[in-house]
Amino acid sequence: MLASGKTILDLIPQKPPMVMVDKLFECDELKAVTGLTVSADNILVKHGYFTESGLIENMAQSSALMTGWLAMNKRGCEQKIKAGVIGGIKDFQLYFLPEVSSEIITEINVLHLIANATIVNGKVMVNDTISAECELKIFSSEENEKI
Repeated sequence: MLASGKTILDLIPQKPPMVMVDKLFECDELKAVTGLTVSADNILVKHGYFTESGLIENMAQSSALMTGWLAMNKRGCEQKIKAGVIGGIKDFQLYFLPEVSSEIITEINVLHLIANATIVNGKVMVNDTISAECELKIFSSEENEKI
C-alpha cells in the first residue's frame, strides 16, 4: 500500500465528510488503484448501499488521489493540491450497488491529457466483480487550492 489515513487527506482536495477514498495501492502516470471501505455513516450511502453518486465521486477522487500522489513525489510535500471538477460523465454503467462494509477497489486509467482536462476510464470492483464503470472528463483549476 502506498498511502492511507491522514496521508490520503493530504493528497486530495476533498475533506470529510466528502472523502470517498481511503487507500492508494498503486500509482503511476497512467494508472492508479485505490480502495474504500464503505461505512454506514458515509454521506453517499442510502438504505445500506453506496449510491451511484458515491461510485462516480469515488472514481473522480481516485483520479484526484493519483494527481496528488504524483505531485507529491515530483515536487515534494509542500505542493498544494489542485481542485478539480467533473466536466463530463460518459457511458456510465451500473451493475450493482456495493453494500455497507464492502471493500471497493477502483482502477483509474488515463486516456487523454489535454490542457487542464484529464479524461480517464474508471472501474469500481467488489470482490473482483465490476460494480460500475465510466469515462470521466475532469477539469483541474489553474490555481492550487484546498477545498
